[in-house]
Amino acid sequence: MKTIVHVHVRVNPEGVEAFKAATLANARASRQEPGVARFDVYQQQDDPTRFLLIEEYHTGDAPAAHKATAHYAAWRDAVAPLMAEERRSVKYTEVE
Repeated sequence: MKTIVHVHVRVNPEGVEAFKAATLANARASRQEPGVARFDVYQQQDDPTRFLLIEEYHTGDAPAAHKATAHYAAWRDAVAPLMAEERRSVKYTEVE
């Protein structure tokens, strides 16, 4: 059963471009993981400091495997100082 995660992020205005670069690099690498079905990055139109990451995983175990990758750790460490507030995530299960 697929697991979908929406990650809501707000970054400091001066960190927007660095956040985008780090997050797009992480998304590209994440899409290569066998457990990842989708990994998309969106920037809010009326507030460019807000982002939504939509991560879709083939199984319930795949999110943990994703968090164990080197590219996730690099992303986490790179974006931490750019955050205006703690990121939050909402997890969903596909309804079949």
